[in-house]
Parts: sequence; structure tokens; C-alpha cells
Amino acid sequence: MQRIIGIAALIAGAILLYFAYTEYNSTASQITEAITGNPTDNTVLYLVAGVVAAVIGLGLLLRKGR
Repeated sequence: MQRIIGIAALIAGAILLYFAYTEYNSTASQITEAITGNPTDNTVLYLVAGVVAAVIGLGLLLRKGR
């Protein structure tokens, strides 16, 4: 059961990282970044959530025993 949850979290993390990538390359995000010098809030949110989900998924997959 733990392995299935780990795989699901890893896949969710990959999807969120893809959303972060597409959001970062969007026209609106590039204009906002050119004006403010910072990426949009959505980009940062997707990036952080994707990394957290991917790390949790890897942790669950690599955990031994239990």
C-alpha cells in the first residue's frame, strides 16, 4: 500500500512540476517577471508543491521495511 501511495505522490509531483514549467513559460508570467523581476505566485506554488510531492513520493518508494 505504501508503494502505491509513493508512486501516486511521485506522479502528482511530476504533473505539478510540468504545470510550473508551462506557467513559467506563459506570456503573462514572462510579462510579470519582466516588470517585477519575480515569477508569478502560481509558478512558485506549483514548483514548491511539485517538489514536495516528488520528495515525499521518493521517500515512500525508497523506504525499507514496514
